[in-house]
Amino acid sequence: MAETRGMIFTEGPIAGPLIRFALPMLAASFLQSMYGAVDLMVVGRFAGTADVSAVSTGSQVMMTVTSIFMGLAMGMTILLGQKIGEGNAKEGGRIIGAGILLFTLIGLTASILLGSFAPSLAALMNAPPESFTRASQYIRICGIGSLAIIAYNTLGAVFRGIGDSRTPFMSVTIACICNILGDLLFVAVLGMGTAGAALATVMAQLISVAVSLYLVSRMNLPFTFSFSDIGWHRTQIRRILGLGFPIALQDFMVSISFMVILAIVNSLGLIVSAGVGVAEKVCGFVMLVPSAFSQAVSAFASQNKGAGKYDRAIRGMLCAVGICFAFSVVISWFVFFHGTIPASMFASDPEVIHAAAEYLKAYAIDVLLTSLFFNMTGFFNGIGRTRFVMIQGIFGAFLVRIPVSYLMSRRNPVSVFLLGLATPASSLVQVLLCVLYFLNIKRKREFDQKYS
Repeated sequence: MAETRGMIFTEGPIAGPLIRFALPMLAASFLQSMYGAVDLMVVGRFAGTADVSAVSTGSQVMMTVTSIFMGLAMGMTILLGQKIGEGNAKEGGRIIGAGILLFTLIGLTASILLGSFAPSLAALMNAPPESFTRASQYIRICGIGSLAIIAYNTLGAVFRGIGDSRTPFMSVTIACICNILGDLLFVAVLGMGTAGAALATVMAQLISVAVSLYLVSRMNLPFTFSFSDIGWHRTQIRRILGLGFPIALQDFMVSISFMVILAIVNSLGLIVSAGVGVAEKVCGFVMLVPSAFSQAVSAFASQNKGAGKYDRAIRGMLCAVGICFAFSVVISWFVFFHGTIPASMFASDPEVIHAAAEYLKAYAIDVLLTSLFFNMTGFFNGIGRTRFVMIQGIFGAFLVRIPVSYLMSRRNPVSVFLLGLATPASSLVQVLLCVLYFLNIKRKREFDQKYS
């Protein structure tokens, strides 16, 4: 029996539907963060510090690639949400068909490029000599599996666009279990180290795609879709790219800034490199609540934008900010004062754990700021203001985060905590930019309504 899933956000209460949509997405994001986290955890327990550094370096490269895919796929999410809000879901099939062809071509290209230039990317990341070969292996194996990454994000974009967050949670749950089993087999049992961790990750992503396709085949979608819809539909592709490209470019540039920071960190030695790598994995969990609600706000705002309910979209964003900040206060306190606890889950070397805990103190500050600006950028994405999201992200990354990181790395002795402060410094600037932009478009809208 086929099942209909999805949520309509244009009527009724706001907080309840937002939470119900965000919770499965939060759980799915938690499990997806476990991909890289389990890699690092198992490698940290059953391999050496060089493998930990290699996985942290290689996974940062892959996070950058994934962020591009997710940004482009967000264009499909926004477009689908707007069509559903407009009550015009008939165009959904052509949107999905255009997206499938577009993202397949992008995935194949990424697989070839990453597989071919893995050593060059490891060198660009300034990977320590002890971990250079291992980092190249991780990038090459995961890079060849890029098609699986982009297929998963394409399907996720469809689910978010129709207001369904439960299906991605189900598929990623199964994939995460497979990833854990794969890590234990390849790394702990077979002793494949970094290469085994990468192989387990790719296999888990393939399983995730297969499960998602099976679930889709049993659903009643709010639009018709057939294989004949797959094609180079210029109008839909142009609109997907028009919405998604600014988000992808912003995410790419932000990820590049973190890669530059990691290259700076790698130049400071193996212990600092491994410690920051561990902290970045913990950060993936620290930022889960703001990230999940940001995606929920995008879906909420896109549907209400399509329905012409701008004020309701604003109320949804403010509601998400309040919920996120309440959670972030607790998370911030724990990470700042007890950072060694999560860090010790990914490493056994006391020096690495201490370095990670010091770096995490900066993220404890950052999570308070992201609870605000993540949801604001989610709102801006949902109403189609993706160019501003791109501009503020690039501004924070290249005019704040990288310069502050570089200046802190020149201090003698180097403080890992001060090095980490580059991230909340960037977030503070982005919060100010988002608030100013929000007040500006709100004032313009009120002016237009008054004199129209």
